[in-house]
Amino acid sequence: MKKYMLSIAVMVLLSCGTKEETATEIIKEEGQQTVVELNAAQFKNAGITIGFPVEINMHRTIKVNGVVDVPPQGMVSVSFPLGGYLKSSHLLPGIGVKKGEIIAILEDQSYVQLQQDYLMAKAKMEFLSTDLVRQKELSEQDAASKKTYQHASAEFKTQQVLIRSLEEKLRIVGIDPEKLSVNTISRTISLRSPINGYVTKVNVNIGKYVNPADVLFELVDPDDIHAALTVFEKDIMQIKKGMRASVTLADKPEKKYEVDVILVTRNVDENRGGLVHCHFENANHELLPGMFLNGNFELDYQKTVAVPASAIVRYQSKPYIFIAKDSSRFEMIEVEIGISNQEMIELKGKENIDWKQQKVVLKNAYSLLGKLKNKMEDD
Repeated sequence: MKKYMLSIAVMVLLSCGTKEETATEIIKEEGQQTVVELNAAQFKNAGITIGFPVEINMHRTIKVNGVVDVPPQGMVSVSFPLGGYLKSSHLLPGIGVKKGEIIAILEDQSYVQLQQDYLMAKAKMEFLSTDLVRQKELSEQDAASKKTYQHASAEFKTQQVLIRSLEEKLRIVGIDPEKLSVNTISRTISLRSPINGYVTKVNVNIGKYVNPADVLFELVDPDDIHAALTVFEKDIMQIKKGMRASVTLADKPEKKYEVDVILVTRNVDENRGGLVHCHFENANHELLPGMFLNGNFELDYQKTVAVPASAIVRYQSKPYIFIAKDSSRFEMIEVEIGISNQEMIELKGKENIDWKQQKVVLKNAYSLLGKLKNKMEDD
């Protein structure tokens, strides 16, 4: 019996010793994971700055993305109703054009035929007009039958319709019928820009035959260019007409464009986002339809306790900050962050910590994180 009791006592002691040893290792490991200590030389070389979080007013920012868009009335597809061969054009994508400017010259025998038909119809009209007057006088004097007069009148009216339709065909292709004469018949027609804008696409080359349905050029009116931004469902109700935002091209983040909200859609798509249409205040020819945009809406100010962005480090996808335990020891603790801008990040409240009274590392916090990682690897 004594033998058994002795064995149990030994086992209990061994068990307690193991638990105590394990607990010590865990505490030591936790200490290594959260606390870093620097001597005076290391502190100087790290270049860290210590200070207090500050109370400031910050905007809440809504991040958005979208594209440069153009309404239907701002994009023009240029075609030619008669078809023909492209004789010349100086257009290239990006070139600016003015309304009425010659952008291409087309050539075809059908243009000559149209002008010929009009001038011949006009010449015949002069004969029919004279004949109608003569037949009317004869009819009134009973020198000719009324049927002959009626036939002359019908021919005259038919010719009027023909001339009128030919005049409109000429106007469609850019020929002024009032200025057309035997001496001005031409096998070429000048195609003119219908808007002030710039070229986005050129679909033809010199010598190519284009059909009436072919699009030769695509033009854009820069005054109608706008930003179509996608805002998530949870934020869409906070966006109002007249609000301002700044956007950048995805491949040129250094160049900012200011925009004003002109329309907020009242529906949400399958990706739980809604469209916000914005007008560019400083649009230029760099903005082309379809280009991707990133942007920010800044909402009303609110009072926050914040630190510089350089004070926050990320470890295993979580935000941390180093608090000063004393002049040489710094503890890394996980924090909850709130709104942010390019310079400052809000610190949410944390139990037992008054951020305004707590010294933290404000600059070069990542140097401490690096030292902490090295220490963990060495251990």
